[in-house]
Amino acid sequence: MPKQRITKDMVVDAAFSLARSGGMHEVLVKNIARKLGCSVQPIYTYCQNMEGLHQDVLARTRGFVKRYITEHIDKSDIFRSTGYAYIRLAEEEPHIFQMFILHRRCNIHSLHDIYETEASSDMADFISKELQISTEKAKQLHMDMLIYTTGIGTILATTEPGIPVHEVTEQLEHAYQTFLSQAKQS
Repeated sequence: MPKQRITKDMVVDAAFSLARSGGMHEVLVKNIARKLGCSVQPIYTYCQNMEGLHQDVLARTRGFVKRYITEHIDKSDIFRSTGYAYIRLAEEEPHIFQMFILHRRCNIHSLHDIYETEASSDMADFISKELQISTEKAKQLHMDMLIYTTGIGTILATTEPGIPVHEVTEQLEHAYQTFLSQAKQS
């Protein structure tokens, strides 16, 4: 029987699978080798350092999150349902959520920097039109909801046995209504 050729994609797939099921701390050469059914040598061939592999896993995580959110939003209520999709992600895929949210971000000096880096550039215009508020108020509403959703999602993804999702979604809806009310005030 010929030996299986281990590829970089196989290594990254195995590392992502380990991180998804147990967190980034599970991404160890010995665990990847065990998952692939090989020695550690092929892993070291592709991973001169673990930081590079972690970056590959984070890239795979970002792609996963983008697909997940796209599949779980309500096209008739994109802004609100995006927040709910992130909460659902935190509940169903807590390690993915943690990796997506809790990674180091460089060259960030303000919340505005995070907003400009993380948010879609056309979302404020979309929110402005949908909710009939100014673009500036839409940006503030969006940032408020990003911060709130990130916080409550992190709580959901890091508590055991876990907070009931209905409690979290009720709180998210309350925050949305409060922030929206503020945005609609002159």
